[in-house]
Parts: sequence; structure tokens; C-alpha cells
Amino acid sequence: MTTAVAAPFRFFSLQVVRTRRLGPSLVRVTFGGPDLHAFHSDGRDQSLSLFLPHPGQPEPVVPLELGDGWWQGWRELPDDVRAVMRSYTLRALRRGPDEIDIDFALHGIEPGASVQAGPASRWAARAAVGDRVLLLGPAVADNRAIRFRPPEDTDLVVVWGDETAVPAASAIVESLPAGTRARVWLEVPHAGDIQDLATEADAEITWLVREEKGAQGSAMVLDTLREARLPPAQRPYVWIAGESGCVKQLRRHFVRERGIDRRRVTFVGYWRRGVSEEQLRAEE
Repeated sequence: MTTAVAAPFRFFSLQVVRTRRLGPSLVRVTFGGPDLHAFHSDGRDQSLSLFLPHPGQPEPVVPLELGDGWWQGWRELPDDVRAVMRSYTLRALRRGPDEIDIDFALHGIEPGASVQAGPASRWAARAAVGDRVLLLGPAVADNRAIRFRPPEDTDLVVVWGDETAVPAASAIVESLPAGTRARVWLEVPHAGDIQDLATEADAEITWLVREEKGAQGSAMVLDTLREARLPPAQRPYVWIAGESGCVKQLRRHFVRERGIDRRRVTFVGYWRRGVSEEQLRAEE
């Protein structure tokens, strides 16, 4: 079932093909489906909207028969009926067969967690082959939901992301061509979440593990990056994504403290501490 929605984006009806636990806080879910032949993306931080069913539902409920009016129809459905919508980034796209990977951060799943797991984390933790979802994604490879766009004259790429941005950041690092200088910081809750990333770039990758530092993300990250010495560069490009409060502080650091042109800093708040995605959308 598909429908055009604000081209170049459309709905894709998908099923879980397999899952793989990447660490205590991350799980990779691979999706397939006949619709994916029309899915196209050249971006390494391609943003997607994923629609998930509530427990007991065979598939997510989105009124696609309303065409371009699906959004208003979806919002008018009862809370316990309408599909759970969450924003994610594409980890990988493959052909033959057509498959995509989406990595989920499992906030609140582990026993004794200090935060309550959200519906997407709960769904991903128990996802099984055949489970059905809907995806609102790109049918055109170069689209406005891609944010990593370093200028052609970039001579240093700087990347930071927390566990929610690790999938996009990892795809970015892996895509950097040989000869590209990059300095990368990736923040995760546990040492078991560290991944091996293969890249042809001259990339120095530092994993920041919160359980080892015993500190909240913002303070740990700011201290680490303030102390870091970046290679000399005339035209650096910075990509930072994750918790919005931390992202704002890091942007301020790079622009005000390091003097990097704000036009060469891409910053994306994937989530806000203490606020659900439903609350964020209500504010918007």
C-alpha cells in the first residue's frame, strides 16, 4: 500500500526481515518489502518517519486512503489506535534484495533503568521477523531530509553524535573518501555499544562511554571537546546531532569559542531530555 505524500516522499509498507543486537543499548532491525524498489537516498543521515503498531495490532494504523489528508486523519484517531510515529535515520540501503537497516537506541529497556522505555524502544526490543511497519521516506535520492552536506572546499570534517545519532554518524564516517581528514566523537551509554567502523578517510574516532566517565552527556562532551586539539584547517565543516540541549551547547562552542563559520556547522536535535516526541510535535 503506497501513496504520494509531499513528493519526493512517500509511504513504504515494510516487514521485519531480521534483527541483530549491536550492544546493550542498540539493536539493528532490517526491513524488506516490494515497495523498496522505489526507495532512493544518497544521504548518509537520511531522515525517516517510522510508523509502528501498538501491542496487539497486526500493523500500524495510518489512514492512507485519505491521500494527502492522511496527517490530519492520523492525528484525529484515538491515542491507543493511531500508529506510533518516530523519527529515525537510515543506517544502510542495499539492493538485491532490497533492504534497509534502521538502528534503534534502547532507552529504558535494561533492568533498573533510570528512564522509562518509550513505545519505539519497546517495539524494537521485541521485533520479530514478519512484523509490519510503515515508513515515510524518500523516492528521490537527493532530498531535503539529508543534512550532512559538507562544502566542496572542506579540509576537515568534525562529527559528534550521541547514541541516537550513532547510526547516522557511523554511515557518514564510513562514506568519507580517502584523503578526508576527520575527527569524530561518538557518545554511548556502555562500552559494549562501541562498534568497529571501516572508513578510507584519515579519521580519528573517539568513543565516549558514559558508564566509564560517570557523567551526564553534556558535561562530559563539552569538557572533552573543549580540551581537544583539532588539526589546523582553513575550511572545517562540523556535523553535530543528538540531544538538543547538548547540540546547542556544542554549536555555541564551535561557533563562538573556536570561531568556525556558523554556515559550516550543521546541527540537529534528535531528542530533548525529559520530553517525548509527541510533546515536541505538539510544541511545533
